[in-house]
Amino acid sequence: MGFVMVLALALSAAWGQDSSSQQEPATTPDSSQPQQPVPANGPDNPVPPIIENPPISGLDLPNLEPHAAPLSYLQLGAHGSESVDSNVQDSLGGSGTHSVSFALGSVDLQHLWRNYDLALDYLGGVGYYNARGIGLKQIEELGLDQQITWKRGKLGIRDAFSYQPEGTFGSAYGAVGLTGAGLSSTGLLGFNGGTVFGALGQVPRIMNLSVVDLVENLTPKSSLTVTGGYGLVHFLDNQPGTRNSFIGSNEVSGEAGYNRVLGRHNQGAIVYAYQGFQFSTGTNFYSHIIQLMWGHRITGRMDFLVGAGPQFTQINHLLLPATASQNPTVPPCVFGATSQGNPELVCPQNDLRISAAGRAVLRYRFPKTSLDLTYAHYITSGSGFFAGAESDIAQLSASRPLTRVWSLGSDIGFSRNSRVLPITCPAASAATCPGVSANIYEYGFAGVSFHRKFGRTVHAFASYQFNYLAFDDSYCQTFNGPCNRIAQRSVGTIGVDWTPRPIRLD
Repeated sequence: MGFVMVLALALSAAWGQDSSSQQEPATTPDSSQPQQPVPANGPDNPVPPIIENPPISGLDLPNLEPHAAPLSYLQLGAHGSESVDSNVQDSLGGSGTHSVSFALGSVDLQHLWRNYDLALDYLGGVGYYNARGIGLKQIEELGLDQQITWKRGKLGIRDAFSYQPEGTFGSAYGAVGLTGAGLSSTGLLGFNGGTVFGALGQVPRIMNLSVVDLVENLTPKSSLTVTGGYGLVHFLDNQPGTRNSFIGSNEVSGEAGYNRVLGRHNQGAIVYAYQGFQFSTGTNFYSHIIQLMWGHRITGRMDFLVGAGPQFTQINHLLLPATASQNPTVPPCVFGATSQGNPELVCPQNDLRISAAGRAVLRYRFPKTSLDLTYAHYITSGSGFFAGAESDIAQLSASRPLTRVWSLGSDIGFSRNSRVLPITCPAASAATCPGVSANIYEYGFAGVSFHRKFGRTVHAFASYQFNYLAFDDSYCQTFNGPCNRIAQRSVGTIGVDWTPRPIRLD
């Protein structure tokens, strides 16, 4: 409902922009009136470099294809694929080869007005997992990017929604990896929430990330950026009290940065950022980040960005539902009661932790090869396994045309996640605690794909991807018998995409 309201406001604003531009009468300058001075960024002055290279503390990255003409269009598409999965249940130590079929449709809309741009992406359909207990799964993804511009700045409203049975970072089925208009290429890698880094089992989940960002150019060489975001991860068909109980999360984030052009290709910035986490277990904490950033950009060829600084995390308290099986003497936890009168195990905390946070982005366009490398170190939501995790996330993507009709692509990613909060459940009930009773988990993937064009509207592809998920040895301490803490998965896919010529809207 919130997304529909935002979309309605966007369309109404866009209609107003279009109507005003059509109804605005032509005016002739009056020579008797004194001429006003031209502002610093006026039409008689050259465009400041900061316009060509967006502020490094903002969400936008420069376009490595600057000569691409912006167009208003509507693009429809249909996508089908057939896969062979070696661990379709995506379970620890699981194996068993099964087929998976996908049938998806897509709609891409881009409409450009004088001072208003709207991009809307939709991908939806079904996936059939030919395995007992899974069957048919619904898949929905929606991305929105709105840009309102004026002489010295712009306002962006963005949203990325996903409903699917697996995660979005390195999904074994690349065709359904979350894109989200304007949100997939920012290099933030989960700082604002609304995503997971690693998945276990086929558990439907709702993920959403909404971001509002503002850029204001103070002078041709300096600017301010402000960003606010809200991300959520909600697991459906959860099974409390079992090992398949995952932790939902909400995250509020904000950033404010000051940017300065240091030369023809260089920028510097100082950024303050805030993260506030709230989990379905009742746990909450927040953190503050201060970063210095530097960026080096060569239009149309290279974009390099690096930022680092301290992160201060304040943990106030933990709340866990109290059950008969829990031991009330677990230090420093005691039984208490909430405002609703329900008993809870209250674990007071007043802990300030100081760590490092940072990110780096390298995008390079060779004559025939495009390369994207991203790294981030932040506190994330924990992906349903932990109530907060200190995460290292890295991803490398590359693509290259082989011939006029053949092309090659590859994608490699890795995340290492350490628990922020200690395990507060007694050892006797750790197996049924929300999330996973481990201290560290690692998730990685590597894939390669070949694409071939058949005319202008049809292309086929074949891909292979390997996924790896592993918990540390502490995961097996709650088992009395054999324990497997590693999940491996190989997926081979063939498919076809049909995208007819886009419909021009202007």
